[in-house]
Amino acid sequence: MRGRDWINLILPDELIIEIFRHLESKSSRDACALVCNRWLRLERLSRLTLRIGASGCPDALVQLLARRFANIRNVFVDERLSISLPIQLGRRRGTDRSVTSSLKIHSLAETNGSEDNETESYCLSDAGLTAVAAGFTKLEKLSLIWCSNVTHVGLRSIAEKCMLLKSLDLQGCYVGDQGLAAVGEFSKQLEDLNLRFCEGLTDAGLIKLVSGSGKTLKSISLAACAKVTDTSLEAVGSHCRSLESLSLDSEFIHDKGVVAVAQGCPQLKVLKLQCVNVTDGALQDVGTCCFSLELLALYSFQIFTDKSLCAIGKGCKRLKSLTLNDCTFLSDKGLEAVAVGCAGLTHLEINGCHNIGTYGLESIARSCTHLSELALLYCQRIGNFALSEIGRGCKFLQALHLVDCASIGDEAICCIARGCCNLKRLHIRRCYEVGNKGIIAVGENCKFLTDLSLRFCDRVGDEALVAIGEGCSLHHLNVSGCHQIGDAGIIAIARGCPELSYLDVSVLQDLGDMAMMELGEGCPLLRDIVLSHCRQITNVGLSYLVNNCTLLETCHMVYCPGITTAGVATVITSCTNIKKVLVEKWKVSPRTKRRAGSIISYLCVDL
Repeated sequence: MRGRDWINLILPDELIIEIFRHLESKSSRDACALVCNRWLRLERLSRLTLRIGASGCPDALVQLLARRFANIRNVFVDERLSISLPIQLGRRRGTDRSVTSSLKIHSLAETNGSEDNETESYCLSDAGLTAVAAGFTKLEKLSLIWCSNVTHVGLRSIAEKCMLLKSLDLQGCYVGDQGLAAVGEFSKQLEDLNLRFCEGLTDAGLIKLVSGSGKTLKSISLAACAKVTDTSLEAVGSHCRSLESLSLDSEFIHDKGVVAVAQGCPQLKVLKLQCVNVTDGALQDVGTCCFSLELLALYSFQIFTDKSLCAIGKGCKRLKSLTLNDCTFLSDKGLEAVAVGCAGLTHLEINGCHNIGTYGLESIARSCTHLSELALLYCQRIGNFALSEIGRGCKFLQALHLVDCASIGDEAICCIARGCCNLKRLHIRRCYEVGNKGIIAVGENCKFLTDLSLRFCDRVGDEALVAIGEGCSLHHLNVSGCHQIGDAGIIAIARGCPELSYLDVSVLQDLGDMAMMELGEGCPLLRDIVLSHCRQITNVGLSYLVNNCTLLETCHMVYCPGITTAGVATVITSCTNIKKVLVEKWKVSPRTKRRAGSIISYLCVDL
């Protein structure tokens, strides 16, 4: 390329734009935009997505971004996030002076204004939403998370001008019935709708929306909308014949509403229910009518029984994913009915269903041979034999999660390791009967394992991690609270897992600087590390780690008495990509705070 700019001479605009769209990270796009004026212009044309947090003055920021990026399709505004302004406010040719002045004025007002005004200025308002509507007329996806100042006025602007809108997320917004009515009137291509925690809504608004946009709606989510009742769901059942996904979390929904959806939406594939007043009758109708159902999640059901699961097993032959969370009266009989009727099940989660035991899981092992993910949480009645059967029958299992399963031990883990050689993710927490023997078997047999979590497994020690280091190439490892693990185990991981990117060794009292040095040598891709409550680690080991792991982004090191102010400063100065440091406040020097105050989080400030 010496002497000539061949790329700009040969490649047309369309091809360069297409190349830019294949860049994954924002930093890469920004770097390309700085090459020349042409690339800056084309990169702006290639941008399809904007993400905005609670930044300075979101209304003015939106106006400026609308002028810069003409082809935006997706806008995400989340006021839970704090994001600095992505623009420079200095003099620059082509910058809109009015918008820049507005941002500068806001900066002054921030310093001198009242606390109430400052809070208001950090929230997107109807003016900002109107600017979104005017500037991004090709908008297809809009997400407004907890934008409390947005009302029906701004939402109506979006509905009127963004005729291509397909996805609308209003979680935590107070848009009211008038806003939803406007969406129903103008958004004739709407497919996805999220109304979680929209407390100002009533049946009137939702009925008007589905009456106008129901023909295209495929997904609806509702939670904590106290004034939305069965009447709304009856309208959904009447107008949303193409609905594929429904998520409900409400104390005010009863059988009548769920039955209306089941009977009126024959293409329903995903159903998530957390409705304490829904009974067996509604679930039996789901089993009778929803033959396309693929995912069913039931949360906190205290009044329905095995009759529901029997109906699901009899009618929903395409079911692939089942989640049962705190369903007190379900037993092995209901799970057996699902196993026999839904042989294609690939995902099963059982959480706190205390009447489901070993026999129910044995049925899954015998019938659902394509099971790929299994999660058992607080299942005291499920023992070794059930999991041994899973190892024998479910050869395609790739993920296993066990939490507080007191009856499961090494025997079960050994059977899983020998039978499920494709296992990629193994998470075990507070299963006190699991020890070295089971984890050694995993290291010897599960060569594809990349994610291992052994939290508070007191019987797991260095011997187990040596086997893992020799047999697996881990990317994620969490051994928090495994008190028998020391330097030898972590050194084995450092030498055997060069692609390790996440490590949690918190509460390991015998872990010291030697392990940190080995990690620095052997794991150059490490991005996140948790060292909290490691009393033997000092500034020496930490310094060696951060000087070699240059990609490090987060470091948690609270209650590490061997790490001092100097160690914290070393992390900040050595890691150019660091995004978060969690440490005690008294360990941060004034100089370090000036350099990196925005990325430092404090715990127990008074200690």
